[in-house]
Amino acid sequence: MPTTIRSIDCLQLRLPFNHGAPAPLFAGRPRTTLDSGLVRVELDNGLVGWGESYGAELDALSAIFRSRVAPLATGRDAADPTLMASLERTLHNMGRSGPVLHALSGLDIAIWDLKAKLAGVPLHVLLGGARRTRLPAYASLLQYYGDTALVARNVERALAAGFGQVKLHEKTPEAVAAARGVMGSDTPLMVDANCAWTADEAVEVVTKMAAFDLHWIEEPLWPPEDMEALRALRVRTGVPTAAGENASSVHELSLAARAQAINYLQPSAIKSGGVTTLLRLSRECAGSAVHCAPQSAFFGPGLLATLHVLAAQEDEVHVERLFCDLGFTPYGDTVPCIDGAFQLTDRPGLGADPEPALLDSGFVRRI
Repeated sequence: MPTTIRSIDCLQLRLPFNHGAPAPLFAGRPRTTLDSGLVRVELDNGLVGWGESYGAELDALSAIFRSRVAPLATGRDAADPTLMASLERTLHNMGRSGPVLHALSGLDIAIWDLKAKLAGVPLHVLLGGARRTRLPAYASLLQYYGDTALVARNVERALAAGFGQVKLHEKTPEAVAAARGVMGSDTPLMVDANCAWTADEAVEVVTKMAAFDLHWIEEPLWPPEDMEALRALRVRTGVPTAAGENASSVHELSLAARAQAINYLQPSAIKSGGVTTLLRLSRECAGSAVHCAPQSAFFGPGLLATLHVLAAQEDEVHVERLFCDLGFTPYGDTVPCIDGAFQLTDRPGLGADPEPALLDSGFVRRI
């Protein structure tokens, strides 16, 4: 079957959301939409694969696809196992991270979707087969900026929805106490500090949070890639550490895994290199003291790709599910999260394509 790439398009996706509070800040601005690039790859035979790229700045992402990625990859063989590595090497002098890596991440996901569709199997089969088909999720709450009433209210909502673990994006022991007061002592509680503190500041705050039995503290430090400081924080506070979403390269993530500097490694399918990176790191973590627990605070093909990797990997971890209401669900009812868990699909590829109504909506912009 012909597997030549006919076209590559990056569609700008902006999904309105509601998390039960005023809009949180993102890169210095109020955040009212969840943004990502929907990557559409069509083969000469008409088969279409879908991927997703991180969308911190969608115009920059679109420009990279239009000027570099699409011209380089169009006409290439989607089944060529050297395709993605050759593109990464060709583009390396434009940066090994940021929008270039985000673009390649989305393309990688789409290529894996196509490979599985061509084989007529769900993606997890190509990754070694599913070890589990039910994938429990944790509720990843957005920021409530220390408002303990909002924290407590939304933790209650998450528990009522069936989630067995909860993650906060808070920076105060008081907010953590409010959550633990609602959850009781048996439900795992994580905190993502979004790179808030210096090493000394982190020791002071995390020591106070430790009284509430944290499952992990995520990205507590600035700069986030200082793995030795993360190791020291874990030793001084006794709290397991998690990081990796903002790592600058798969090499950096691999070094962190091999050095066992953290307890939970968190690559992102849409930031860190797609399925290829998640699969590599999942295998490197297998049998070690480091758990591969990918970041997945998104709702498009990147989430589906993450589900397949987590279904196939040796270590069982919960899936991150951003806890908010969307203006439009990209897959309708095809891939629901019910009672705090996803059910793995057995359809070919990622298991679902974006809803046609989404592609025709005002939430998607074609550049």
